[in-house]
Amino acid sequence: MEVIVKYNGDIKAIEERLNAQAEALSDSYGVIDIFPDALGSLYSLPEIEDIELPKRLYVGSSYQLSSSCIAPVQSKNGYDLKGRGVITAIIDSGIDYTHLDFRSEDGSTRILSIWDQTISGSPPKGFYKGSEYSAEMINEALQSTAPLELVPTRDLVGHGTAVAGIAAGSGAASGGENVGVAPLADIIAVKVGNRGNDFFAQSTDIMRAVKYVTDKSREQNKPVAINLSFGMNEGSHNGTSLFEEYLTQAANVWKNVIVAPTGNEGSAGHHYSGRVIQGQTKEIEFFTAAGIERFYVSLWKNFADSFSFELIFPSGLSSGVIDTESQYKTIRTGGLVMNAVYGQPRRYSVSQEIFIEVYSENGFIPAGDWLLRLIPSNIVDGSVDAWLPTLEEVSSRTYFSDPDSQNTMTLPATAEKLIRVAGYNDRIGSIAPFSGVGGKVCTGRIPDIEAPAVNIISAASGGGYDSFTGTSFAAPFVTGSAALLMEWGITNGNSPFFYGERIKAFLRLGARRRIGTKYPDPAFGYGRLCLEASLSYAVRYADGAFPRLSF
Repeated sequence: MEVIVKYNGDIKAIEERLNAQAEALSDSYGVIDIFPDALGSLYSLPEIEDIELPKRLYVGSSYQLSSSCIAPVQSKNGYDLKGRGVITAIIDSGIDYTHLDFRSEDGSTRILSIWDQTISGSPPKGFYKGSEYSAEMINEALQSTAPLELVPTRDLVGHGTAVAGIAAGSGAASGGENVGVAPLADIIAVKVGNRGNDFFAQSTDIMRAVKYVTDKSREQNKPVAINLSFGMNEGSHNGTSLFEEYLTQAANVWKNVIVAPTGNEGSAGHHYSGRVIQGQTKEIEFFTAAGIERFYVSLWKNFADSFSFELIFPSGLSSGVIDTESQYKTIRTGGLVMNAVYGQPRRYSVSQEIFIEVYSENGFIPAGDWLLRLIPSNIVDGSVDAWLPTLEEVSSRTYFSDPDSQNTMTLPATAEKLIRVAGYNDRIGSIAPFSGVGGKVCTGRIPDIEAPAVNIISAASGGGYDSFTGTSFAAPFVTGSAALLMEWGITNGNSPFFYGERIKAFLRLGARRRIGTKYPDPAFGYGRLCLEASLSYAVRYADGAFPRLSF
């Protein structure tokens, strides 16, 4: 099993002692692949400061260049920015490297490298899994009659190819009609996923990928805009997990911008917020859809509060009352297994998680009405927040009967220093109802910018184009925009420190805002992406119209 660790000293020294594999992702964060029976020994090592189990993340299922004010920035009569000298990194379900939109005019690839974590072979230096394919290997494959025999990486889902097309597609397959935001940018693609599995990734896979693309970009001496179109609900949504903390730290490494969507949970009914009162049993009702094999409830409470819980199955059977004395308990009934874990406060949070997982041993979980009873014994604060899995895991037919649309941003958008992208329908000018919303649990974290997210035409795996909807496809508009801003600032020498939080600040400044709406807003953030306005402000600062306080 893999675990995320915060460590000090030499992480590689752990390998021989515990018969493990250790990967250092920075001087304080790493991933260790270890046998479960050695976990106790790992906890006891003085080098280990904290440990976290990885979580699963799921892809959240024209380019609207005019509505986002991107076309004038690309125009030769405008700024003539196309992403030259900048890398766009697509960490996703893979990329169809044979697609014409990812090639230069001479037919050679624009992809610097692909790391497919799901194929065993020759991993990048410093990593243990997957296969790495260089630009030379990709070009050799493209010149052959059977490219996939030489470079066998595929995007079977199509999500990563579409995201890459929006951020950096050239539009070559459409005669230049469906051009992306940064059509001349270099591309690094990482296909993340469990070994041999194309359909989900763990947080550890994302962490590895971020280090890989950052290191590669530094080797190339080029700034990089990193796109993470993933989302999960398994966490406190306040930026304090090791996963989120690592991404926050990674945002400070090299000249990068990390972009993540707010997720598609805004109208999913997967968040509950309420209060437990002393002496009163609190009942939380939710429903599960047919055809799912696993779901969880991630419930967060103040550690000063004490209560037991009971889960009533659709059949009417009860888990029995489970309290803090049973920090880990497994219940089996009717072919279903329930695991319940009472977490403990970590060094980064005073909150406590009660994690309840239910899965079927021989098929699907019965659809129906579930009841979670919270039985208080000593209440000081009483507030509770709970999340069900994302739409991609359990569909829209799994939901709380009394949901709260606030605090529906998914991880990793809740990490600090990432650019958080909400989705709107640019055809009617309104926020997409599915777009994730920030709020109090997210410790003030809200979206930074809105971008188009409905019926986006982008590159399709296998060739041609298709239509895509979701905040996953809003994020690459901002990733490509960040690449153009870094081209103007860093590549063209106008603002050499134009990356990181500085990019976010100018995107916020130039955003279009609705009349009558108070900003920043938990759903809208600072407004709609308007790249031309953001760049215009940057030019005015660089030309001395404003003081160069940040230059």
